[in-house]
Amino acid sequence: MKIGIIGAGNVGVGLGKFWAKNTHQIMLSYSRDDAKLEAAAATIGKGAKTGSPAEAAGFGDVVVLAVPWAAMLDAVKAAGTLEGKILFSTVNALSPDMSSMEVGTTTSAAEEIARLAPGSRVVEALPSFAELLHRGSTELDGQQATIFFCGDDKGAKEVVAGLLAETGVETIDAGPLRNARFIEPAMMLLVQLAYPLGLGPVAMKILRERREVKHGK
Repeated sequence: MKIGIIGAGNVGVGLGKFWAKNTHQIMLSYSRDDAKLEAAAATIGKGAKTGSPAEAAGFGDVVVLAVPWAAMLDAVKAAGTLEGKILFSTVNALSPDMSSMEVGTTTSAAEEIARLAPGSRVVEALPSFAELLHRGSTELDGQQATIFFCGDDKGAKEVVAGLLAETGVETIDAGPLRNARFIEPAMMLLVQLAYPLGLGPVAMKILRERREVKHGK
């Protein structure tokens, strides 16, 4: 699969490392410094390419938006048309100092992105902390993290769920895109636990009661 990544920061590069080793083709984009962009692609390895956001959008069967909230509008504009594309957003609407959320409750980062990219097939998932992605294992104390994804296009969600699973996490379909309004604040809590409260990388784990399947019913 061809994956265009818009955002050459820790999350975009960390995800790219997992996917490149699983033989996906990667194009990395969106950096003010071409030399840093090339260096970031080199850390992904496996022939990862670089290009402009528009080139990454055209290249990818899946386009990953992995930028801070403050850069989201500029990044979407730079990508150009995303009509028909699976647009995998990892964007949370955090303030620059991570002390608050810029939008929430009545909308979400994912819904605003969908509004700005009409015709795209937006799926949101907020992956494991970048430290874990770059460590090469997203497990904590030998346990898989639970990552929620949401969107309005079934086929797009299946593709994104598969890409998430390649990073070693458990995935749960959290329903339509509007449920990003709940996923994003939940991740905000993890950010607060990890950094201001000093716990380091943390994750959610969903526990479910096992139910017997009664045959013939």
